[in-house]
Amino acid sequence: MVARPLSDPELDQLFRALADTTRRDIVARLLAGEPASVTALAQRYAMSFAAVQKHVAVLEEAGLVSKESRGRERIVRSNPERIAQARALLLQLEQLWISRFSQLDDVLSTPYRTRE
Repeated sequence: MVARPLSDPELDQLFRALADTTRRDIVARLLAGEPASVTALAQRYAMSFAAVQKHVAVLEEAGLVSKESRGRERIVRSNPERIAQARALLLQLEQLWISRFSQLDDVLSTPYRTRE
């Protein structure tokens, strides 16, 4: 399945969500392991449960995680497809800059000739 490209507002929301250290850590933990409850996630950080809930809400709005109710708990799971979309964009940008630096190398390696 080929994912559609993200719109500019979606990209802004995605990278804004990933701009925070705690949110990046939550995503990394979820990608590396099993889904976790908000309560279990909150136990890992020196902040209130409500603060962790807000971080999870930002990640959910950006599509990086999803939540589901399981009894009284909210289970959070990662969305690897959204991470893949961000990665694809970053790879495109990397290739663009590699190409530009290569062109600059070509210009700089050409001897300068003055008009006589």
